[in-house]
Amino acid sequence: MSMQPAPNIEELRQHILATIHAHWKLFLIQGVAMIVLGMLAVALPNISTLEIELLVGWLFILGGFLRVVTIYRKRHMPGFWWSLLSGVLAMALGVILIAGPMQGIVTLTAVLAAFFIIEEVAAIFIALDYRRHFPHWGWTLFSGIVSLGLAYLIVKGWPNTTAWIIGLYVGINMIFIGMSLIMTSIAARRIGGA
Repeated sequence: MSMQPAPNIEELRQHILATIHAHWKLFLIQGVAMIVLGMLAVALPNISTLEIELLVGWLFILGGFLRVVTIYRKRHMPGFWWSLLSGVLAMALGVILIAGPMQGIVTLTAVLAAFFIIEEVAAIFIALDYRRHFPHWGWTLFSGIVSLGLAYLIVKGWPNTTAWIIGLYVGINMIFIGMSLIMTSIAARRIGGA
């Protein structure tokens, strides 16, 4: 048995840094776009909340429809009826969200609060991992901490905040993600010069 030599950690690190440097402009473009969209959502939180809820409703309808069409072609597959039922239920949920957007906003607010808490805890751990590679890793950490604070405000103000909080939260979250992407872009650009 021949043993392969252990990969050189420094070579792997250099390869990762080179890859990040090669895409610094993409980080910058994404960051600017996120900040602009975030500012629009913050400026119009009631409209943003309603639009996000309607988007989720349409996504359920589209996803359920695609599932029904896909599974219908495989009628002889085990679990056909359960899969068909789940697609129909997804479409029905989408119709309910679109037909009664205010009730859907309340439910969606609870789901998004839970999702954002999980997402921002992950962002904090990502930031802690970035600190080995980027001098500006603190922006990602700051973004995660601020977003966790916003999730706390959603839970604390429940249900009075449901009409506007999703739009405001998503907008602020997008601004901070955009800022962290821009800072990552700046750090990634400097990697090439180092």
